[in-house]
Amino acid sequence: MRCWRQRRRCHSPFTHNARWTAFCRYGDFVSICPNTAWQYSAKLISASIRSATKPTDMRAAICLLLIWGSVPAAAQDLIAYINGPAVDPARYRLDEVAHVIYCFGRLQGEHITFSRADSTAIRRLVDKKTRFPRLKVLLCFGGWEGCPTCAMVFATPPGRQHFAHSVVRLLYDFHADGIDIDWEFPGSRDDFTALMRTLHDSLPHDKELTFVAAGFSPWLQQAYDWKKLAPLATWINLMTYDLIGSRSPITGNHAALYASGPQTESADHAVTYLDSMGVPLSKIAIGAGFYAREWVDVPGNNHGLFQPGRFRRFIPYGRLRRLPGFTQYWDSTAQAAYSYNSAKKIFLSYDDERSLRAKARYVRHRRLAGILFWNLNLDTPGDGLLDLLYRALHSGT
Repeated sequence: MRCWRQRRRCHSPFTHNARWTAFCRYGDFVSICPNTAWQYSAKLISASIRSATKPTDMRAAICLLLIWGSVPAAAQDLIAYINGPAVDPARYRLDEVAHVIYCFGRLQGEHITFSRADSTAIRRLVDKKTRFPRLKVLLCFGGWEGCPTCAMVFATPPGRQHFAHSVVRLLYDFHADGIDIDWEFPGSRDDFTALMRTLHDSLPHDKELTFVAAGFSPWLQQAYDWKKLAPLATWINLMTYDLIGSRSPITGNHAALYASGPQTESADHAVTYLDSMGVPLSKIAIGAGFYAREWVDVPGNNHGLFQPGRFRRFIPYGRLRRLPGFTQYWDSTAQAAYSYNSAKKIFLSYDDERSLRAKARYVRHRRLAGILFWNLNLDTPGDGLLDLLYRALHSGT
């Protein structure tokens, strides 16, 4: 049997010629699979080829192979949020990120707007695409308490249509690549779905449409119609940080990868739920936080983890190592880092190098869309968390 790989452009992830030769000679399709994620389908196709007794059977099996092999593997990307004009993106390795999402646009009447300072910063950011042609720049709308009139405006078809038209005009004006909707949080899942559908139908095909979704209860289950939203979005930015919020009287792992102890909220819990609702894993990006949440008046039991306390503030990750009196700990079940100051009874929960590597492994294993992080402003330029995440996601180190 002649190998047809030379007769068509191959979009499959198989690049080992020796394995392809083995398949062409022996019909051993499993041998060319790069990892176990492809094994089940590979075994079915290989069995079909070996059991073929007629030319039509062989042709059918080959057609199945070509269709299966033409489906591209999910690319795991880094998605960086930038909050406001204060940060200079030129200080960071923009070649390591696939998307930069600039925050935040607001509602003025029924139209999206950015301040003059934001507009200048967006144009500078888009200019970086000349040097980094792979980079895509999206505009983010909303944010925490950033859309007090959303429920009213997006409840009507004219309001949604006027907003969508203003988004299209703004994207062309800035030469941006898409819009990210961060409505925290929709009171009506029907209105949010209608908004996303209006945007989907209004945007040109070369523009991307994403949205931020809460990775925690009750919003995860109640605020979104996942079956209707998934086909409309290019991908979904799952906010799997701030899982333990400012109003929580109990400490916890705010960016947990897995459930641990009394805390069920985690990235895995949210991804598993979306998977059960039929959302393609290749459309889900999980979140990482480049900051710590600090609780005070926390008793020392379990080094402050899952103890009563009072949330006080956020601390950029770069400042954590300069804080005296803290001992670092690791929740091996949650795959999450935390620190405790026993003298001052202060508890810190955060993502660190170890937890980010664990998230990168999880994203690769589950074949998710990638990792988003909040935010680039909080990172250290040069060998910071962005660089670590890039290495972990693409080389496993």
